[in-house]
Amino acid sequence: MRIGIVGGGGISGTHVRAAQGIAGVQIVAVYGHNQEKTAALAASAGAAAYRDFAAFLRHPMDMVAIGSPSGLHAEQAIAAVRHGLHALVEKPLDVTTARIDALIAEADRADRTIGVMFQERLLPEVVALKRRLEAGELGTPLFISGQMHWYRPPEYYAASTWRGTTALDGGGVLINQGIHTLDLMLHLFGRVRRVSGRTATRLHVIAVEDTAAALIEFESGAFGVFEGTTAAAPGFARRIEIAGSAGRVVYEDPARPAVVTDATPHQRVFEDFIAAVQAGRAPMCDAREGRRSVALIEAIYRSTASGGFEAP
Repeated sequence: MRIGIVGGGGISGTHVRAAQGIAGVQIVAVYGHNQEKTAALAASAGAAAYRDFAAFLRHPMDMVAIGSPSGLHAEQAIAAVRHGLHALVEKPLDVTTARIDALIAEADRADRTIGVMFQERLLPEVVALKRRLEAGELGTPLFISGQMHWYRPPEYYAASTWRGTTALDGGGVLINQGIHTLDLMLHLFGRVRRVSGRTATRLHVIAVEDTAAALIEFESGAFGVFEGTTAAAPGFARRIEIAGSAGRVVYEDPARPAVVTDATPHQRVFEDFIAAVQAGRAPMCDAREGRRSVALIEAIYRSTASGGFEAP
């Protein structure tokens, strides 16, 4: 499988390391806006470096892994699909469902596969928890809560031209960091009927929220509560609690730094996506699945503005 990398930043470096750990995979091209970073990443992978996106797409390859700023994801994936390429996209799939819908339509037309990098779905602990829920071991699902009290220093935002912006980040803690927890809540408890949320900017000097909370009503009748922030120093373990009529489970993982050091979770996503393309099946998180968390976040933003409940 020949892979092209879109983006020269830190997460694209993780994508390169993840793909390099898979037999039969070759990184053949890297595209990025920053010439120095792109050249360095391409050299580390033994790949060609491009600053021109159209030229990059003409390089012989089978798929792209997109790790550019979030607001460019759908546009770049659509361009890749039109060149006959499959696309594995870093979360979120894009910052609006309208753009995601355009990508889904184009991928369906071209019969290309789109995957979303929600690597936490494939963590062994999460896979086991999903199986327990599906087997009914916890009885009727009642509550799920996701607590994500992390910290990002001011320079995390100040050093970036796109983080913390509406245009390219799509929002703040909800769509950048919290989306992983919200996706797990959807993955484990299913579709949402309506949501009521509130957001605030409590610490950072950014145009979007650094703190958010939401009350979620699932179609099953279960309830969910989400809390997320990047303003809680020094950062604390992320916690997901599930209560059912026959049991309770608590899942915790350490606060996640901004720089990803372990590429193993991403490698699992690459392996699943490549196997899906080769078998003609859907990957573990395809475009329609990836749309759900963005739709939920859009509903939380609308609820914040209206002060009421909103349906995704």
